[in-house]
Amino acid sequence: MNTMNPEVDPYFLIGCGRCKLVNTPECKVHRWEGELKKLRRIILDCGLTEELKWSIPCYTFRGNNVLLLTAFNDYCCISFFKGALLADTENILSKPGENTQVARIARFTHPDQVEKLEAVLKAYIFEAVEVEKAGLKGTYLKNPEPLPEELESRFEELPELKAAFEALTQGRQRGYILYFSAPKQSKTRSARIEKYIPLIMAGKGIQD
Repeated sequence: MNTMNPEVDPYFLIGCGRCKLVNTPECKVHRWEGELKKLRRIILDCGLTEELKWSIPCYTFRGNNVLLLTAFNDYCCISFFKGALLADTENILSKPGENTQVARIARFTHPDQVEKLEAVLKAYIFEAVEVEKAGLKGTYLKNPEPLPEELESRFEELPELKAAFEALTQGRQRGYILYFSAPKQSKTRSARIEKYIPLIMAGKGIQD
């Protein structure tokens, strides 16, 4: 078992700090304290290294990202970066959004769910480690609605943002893509993206 990283502790205590609800009882992290605590232990039992990336817990193997542990409004989840490459024998993984290509998540809404699936989750995590050892890569198809380069760059920097975007309905995704792509100047496109990151992280569309 690897040890807890003290740099990650604040996430579980006060939240990610991305919105004004940080360090308040309304923070979404506090909705799932029991689930997150159990999931954190299970992940560390599998020997992954705990890091803080993009203000959330990220778990790595030999420097490669394996999974994220994240809280949303309606659930908390483990997000496997290459979940589509896992066998998913127990059928617990799903796409965070209909256009998601490689990432897969396991959602939880009660501590009992985590306890019931502990052995299964450990098997999945060990399988994800084997995927990294083998150097396997996911197959990415071209998005039918081209993403602006500035948004793709932010997705690379913030996988949590990519997961939240892909969890949106196709209509909401298209609305953002069209709005972000409209300006001719890259600086303006980037400014629009930065302005709407909080809405995307909250699961809302541009008109919500």
